[in-house]
Amino acid sequence: MNANEPKPPVIGSLGELLVEFVCLEQDGHNVRAAPYVGPFASGAPGIFIDQAARMGATTIFSGAVGDDAFGQVLRNRLESVDVANTLIRTIKGVPTGSAFVSYNKDGSRDFVFNIAHSAAAHFPTGQEAIAALLAAGITVFHISGSTLGNPAMCAAALEICTALHAADVEISFDPNVRKELLGDPVYLAAVRQLTGIATYFLPSDDDAAVLFPGESFEDFSTKLIASGVKYVVLKRGAIGSTGRNADGTILSVTAHKVDVLDPTGAGDCFCATFVASIVSGADFARALHLANAAGALAVGKVGPMEGNSTLADIKRFLEAQP
Repeated sequence: MNANEPKPPVIGSLGELLVEFVCLEQDGHNVRAAPYVGPFASGAPGIFIDQAARMGATTIFSGAVGDDAFGQVLRNRLESVDVANTLIRTIKGVPTGSAFVSYNKDGSRDFVFNIAHSAAAHFPTGQEAIAALLAAGITVFHISGSTLGNPAMCAAALEICTALHAADVEISFDPNVRKELLGDPVYLAAVRQLTGIATYFLPSDDDAAVLFPGESFEDFSTKLIASGVKYVVLKRGAIGSTGRNADGTILSVTAHKVDVLDPTGAGDCFCATFVASIVSGADFARALHLANAAGALAVGKVGPMEGNSTLADIKRFLEAQP
């Protein structure tokens, strides 16, 4: 590369890496004997980084897995899309994180997680991670609110994001609010702190209802843009998505009609597609349309990463739309 050429964008993330098992029967609530399929590679930040890599971005991830078969599932998945693994640890004597999900006829989901006592929380932190990420040329760093529920992971994420932000790295934040943690002032403070330094703020309708009760998208996005956020994008599931950029432009994209087999991970896929599109040079409208289509593709396969798609996949999907 010529010394005068701009460096290619590098997208990074950190957090829980899990394998997931999906119940094949509805309304079992994970308490009734039933067949499950898996292990599928999972974990919200892992889904994000897999999709960012599939979009053609250079990627790096800080995570940890156990020295077991499930850990190999995750390593194989991320290595297959060239996610840099220099910050992915293998922890001996500790199992890889796991999740079990059971779907209900009303569209709700029941999860059983094994994160706190797994390898998931043992990712590289502090100066080790900060130095390695900066050395990798990190451009955008993504955090999912799912990582903030564990106190040690939350503290590590805040330290790394604060340091990267000070080094002019853009922060992408999906609040992914955990309602069971809303009584924890430390958790809420972390969500607010990350919102305050985010370049990309990517909530769902449910997140927005909790964080900005009674406020319209126009109202809370106006305040966020004024505070320094460049992109506020609201993920609305079957409704589609709405976004606002730093110029004040508000765009809405309607959802594509698709058969929903597994919605888990679709939001993470959406976020990764939007961020990767923007850093690769797409304009706001194009990035929003690509992300919307990626989310539609994501729900069409069982397994939280199995519906992740390449830019070519997304373009074919859009070209086939009526």
